[in-house]
Amino acid sequence: MIELLTADTPNGKKISIMLEEIKFDYRITKVNILKDEQFKPEFKKLSPFSKIPVIIDHDDKISLFESGAILIYLGEKSGKFYNKDQRTIINQWLMGQMSYIGPMLGQHHQFHHYNPGKSDFGEKRYFKISERIYQELDERLSASKFLVGKNYTIADIATFPWIARHEWHDIGLKKFNNLTRWYNKISKREAVQRGYDLLEKGEKIPKV
Repeated sequence: MIELLTADTPNGKKISIMLEEIKFDYRITKVNILKDEQFKPEFKKLSPFSKIPVIIDHDDKISLFESGAILIYLGEKSGKFYNKDQRTIINQWLMGQMSYIGPMLGQHHQFHHYNPGKSDFGEKRYFKISERIYQELDERLSASKFLVGKNYTIADIATFPWIARHEWHDIGLKKFNNLTRWYNKISKREAVQRGYDLLEKGEKIPKV
């Protein structure tokens, strides 16, 4: 049994989507980050930087923090979406999401969605970077069915929930034909639909 300790965020959705895809039994323990539950001592023992998500594999008696590390672990354990002959390429696209796509879109959320009007510099800077991310992903997907090639991998699973917040970005996903094609294809996967509804509140994947 996998226990997923998380909040309903793109990083949390990565893991619930993966768990649905690989059909592992799991349960969710909600961490209310709006009430600073991630800073409680018992959580910090599992996640030293007080970040979600965290998993506890109760069968193998191991806990992991950092969503990319968790995806790699689940890919290795299940033998799915992390093909041995593609791991070098998968890793580079996964690390790109972890170090660039997620953090930059996250900053765009902070300035553009949550705190509009508070920093003209911040809004313009992260809008421009986020628009460039859309362009760069669209360019990659013009030559590749998925981020790593013809196969759907943990790199796609990691990136998808961030693009699923496209309504917050106000960039216009539909302007990017290849990225839209990729997004719509992944949106139709039943496991993705189940995993996206992380807290089982009937949340639907936003349409383009």
